[in-house]
Amino acid sequence: MNEKSALDSVSTSSKGHDSASEIDLLSFHEQRAGRLIIDPECACLSAPVFLTDSDVLPITISREAKIELGEEVASRLKLSADGTKVLWPQPTDSDLDPQNWSDRRKNILLLIITLAAIVPDFDSGIGIACIFALAKQFNTTPDVVNNISQNWSIFLIGWGGIFAVMLVRRVGRLPVLFWSQVLGLAFCIGCTFAPNLKTFAAMRCLNGFFATAPQATGLYCVTDLYPFHLQARKLNIWTMGFLVSPFLAAFAFGMLVSVSSWRWSYGIGSIYSAIVVLLIIFFMEETMYDRTVKPIPVPTTSGLRKRFEDLVGITGLKMQKYRISWHDSIMSPLRLVWRPHLLMALIFEAMLFGFSIGINVTNVVFLGTPLPFGYGFDQLSIGASYATPIVGVLLGEIIGRYTNDFIMNVSIRRNNGVFEAESRLWACYIAIPLYICGFVTLGAALERHLSVGALIMGWGIAEFAVMINTVAIYAYCNDAFPKHQGEISALINIARTLGGFSVAYFQIPWALKHGAIQTFGCEAAIVAGLFLLFVPLLQWKGTSLRAKYSLH
Repeated sequence: MNEKSALDSVSTSSKGHDSASEIDLLSFHEQRAGRLIIDPECACLSAPVFLTDSDVLPITISREAKIELGEEVASRLKLSADGTKVLWPQPTDSDLDPQNWSDRRKNILLLIITLAAIVPDFDSGIGIACIFALAKQFNTTPDVVNNISQNWSIFLIGWGGIFAVMLVRRVGRLPVLFWSQVLGLAFCIGCTFAPNLKTFAAMRCLNGFFATAPQATGLYCVTDLYPFHLQARKLNIWTMGFLVSPFLAAFAFGMLVSVSSWRWSYGIGSIYSAIVVLLIIFFMEETMYDRTVKPIPVPTTSGLRKRFEDLVGITGLKMQKYRISWHDSIMSPLRLVWRPHLLMALIFEAMLFGFSIGINVTNVVFLGTPLPFGYGFDQLSIGASYATPIVGVLLGEIIGRYTNDFIMNVSIRRNNGVFEAESRLWACYIAIPLYICGFVTLGAALERHLSVGALIMGWGIAEFAVMINTVAIYAYCNDAFPKHQGEISALINIARTLGGFSVAYFQIPWALKHGAIQTFGCEAAIVAGLFLLFVPLLQWKGTSLRAKYSLH
């Protein structure tokens, strides 16, 4: 159903038909992709506000809600505790609904999924810190280590997310998360004890493929747990996890490898993965709730048995009869990827994030190579320099949290209480000038051997911009395809890895031949060009593109 026909249908229902029979509030947010009534102010219709199980206060619902939903349905909308936001998805009255869980319970689950999302890029970042030690151990060069293990492990991180989402739609979030992290842990241990470079490369690639699941399924968990108006804020936290993770590894282990064997670095990475697996076993819960199934299925077991069945996937196998077919689950990413408004966002994000991956992978070479090409840093100094992007990402999380909320609230006020997905993209206008500034400054610092301060400023500003822009793209795509959060997350994940895995092949030779200013300046120019080509167009035509091409 496109936007016009949906509006016509709702308008008709408000003129006298039985609205309740035509509008299902539990799935309405999925049918109205990218356009939701959020602000309940402005008018005169009473609706319940849910504060606790027993406290209900009257509140007014806007004329927009009455026009689009009809008075009877609008009067049943559930609102946030302060009465300022309509809740989407609309919570059921069941304690099994994750939307009804306590803030403490939700935040624990968000913390676990964020810690799990750190694992794949954290393990990948260990290789960056150990690149010179690995080259010495296996009697080869850092470039060979990069090309054989680092780049291909990044490449497979993207594809692993696609396969994880296919399973999640059928068997649930928890078992896919659990088994992926168990396998990721096994292959990380394999990296620790690898006897030769081929075995090491194989273990790294398999670790990247399996451990990446939470980077694709985390978006599902955020939208399972939190209502629409809080999702961008929580996405900021989850996104920060996998953005900062490779820098954390390079920072910590860059200093460790200067005084100890590189195997200790992978050993500690394995310990971290084991801690994540234990947190999943003891505290993580299944957040998939089949709210659109009539009647909503309820668990047939309880206690420890239910916990075990949820964790290993037995519950998911039982629930498959209520969910989409294997064919639809496998084909869903392919049905989604060609949608014009999504494809434009993916291409833009692939280049923006991809070039930042290139910086992360190749800066260790720039910094460690002796003069006149590099800075000639020792291993300890290289590790310490990776504190720069960590600070940039953390600042991006803090600023992005308030920026996204501000943009959302302004957009809702300007649209008479209705949120349009394209407003998320205003954050890109903040990110891109900073991205250009950061890349050009970094290129100038590397080519002309400017002070370390210039290097730090350029790198930090670039990563700050990446954080702001990536959250905006995740939030926009999630809003535009609310029924396909997993596929969206997996496609953005593969876009950024496809955009970044090959950068290390050409970035250093390009800089050697033509200078780092040209290299990083051209990369910034490509991203700026894609921004000018796609973002204004999406804001101009996004509504019509969503009405015509979004899957409901």
